[in-house]
Amino acid sequence: MCLTCGCGNNDEVRVLTLDAHDHSHHDHHHHGHEHHDHEHHDHDHSHQLADAIQGPTPSTENLIIGEAILAKNDHLAQHNRDWFTERSITALNLMSSPGSGKTSLLERTIAEFGDARPVCVIEGDQETTFDSERIRRAGARAIQVNTGAGCHLDAPMVQSAVQALDPKPGSWLFIENVGNLVCPALFDVGEHAKVVIISVTEGQDKPLKYPHMFAVADLVIVNKTDLLPYVDFDIEEFSGYARSLNRTAEIMPLSVKSGDGLDAWYAWLRSAVPTVT
Repeated sequence: MCLTCGCGNNDEVRVLTLDAHDHSHHDHHHHGHEHHDHEHHDHDHSHQLADAIQGPTPSTENLIIGEAILAKNDHLAQHNRDWFTERSITALNLMSSPGSGKTSLLERTIAEFGDARPVCVIEGDQETTFDSERIRRAGARAIQVNTGAGCHLDAPMVQSAVQALDPKPGSWLFIENVGNLVCPALFDVGEHAKVVIISVTEGQDKPLKYPHMFAVADLVIVNKTDLLPYVDFDIEEFSGYARSLNRTAEIMPLSVKSGDGLDAWYAWLRSAVPTVT
C-alpha cells in the first residue's frame, strides 16, 4: 500500500506485456523493488470511522515512514531518468482525471511521429488492458501496468515496465498515468517532463481544487475545445487559476477530435522537450 495516500497494495500490481496476445503477467516485486511494510497499512474501516468521529491521531512514525517511501521512490526515479538520458529516450508523464483524452491524444501522436521516431507507451490503469490495446492498434509498442486498488504509478512500477518494454535508444516514451488528479503529482517516475491534461467538460476551477497537480506541470493541455460552445468553461479564467500556481507552465488549448491545436502539441514535443543526445 502507498502510505502517502493510503491506496493499494503492491501485491496487486501486474505488468502485462501483451506481446503476441500474451496476457501473462509479471509481478514487479520480482524486479527487486519491493516497498517494505506495506502489509502493515491495510485499510481498517473501523479505524477510519473512529477517526471520522474523534479525529485522527498524529503519528510521527507514519510521517517518517512516508518520507522514507517518497525518498526511496525519488532515488529510483532518478535512476530511471539517468537510464533514459543515457539512451536518448525522452520520457513524458501524462497525468489527468479519467476521460480527459490522454489515450486519444497518444493515438494521434503515434500517427504523427510513429514513422519518424520510435514511440513506446506505458499504460497505467487499475484494471483492464483496453488502453494498451488501443495504443498497439495505433501502431506503437505498449505495456500495461494494472495497479489494482492503487491510484498512481511510481518509479518501481515504471522501471519494471521499462525492463519488459525495452524501448529502443532515441525513443519517445509516454507514461500514461492512472486517471487521478491527486497522487500521480506526488510520485516522480523518472520523466523528463510532466504533462497535465484537462478537458473543458471538467470545469475551469480544477487548478484551485487540485493545486499540486498544476503546480508541478511543465505543460497543461486543455482538451475537447470543440465542446466549448456547449459547456460553461472560460479558458482565460482557467489559465489565470493555473498561472497563479505555476507561472512557467505552458497552457495549450486543443481538440484531439477536430485536430485544432494539435500542431502546437507536435511543435512542443519537437522543441520544448529537450532530446538528450
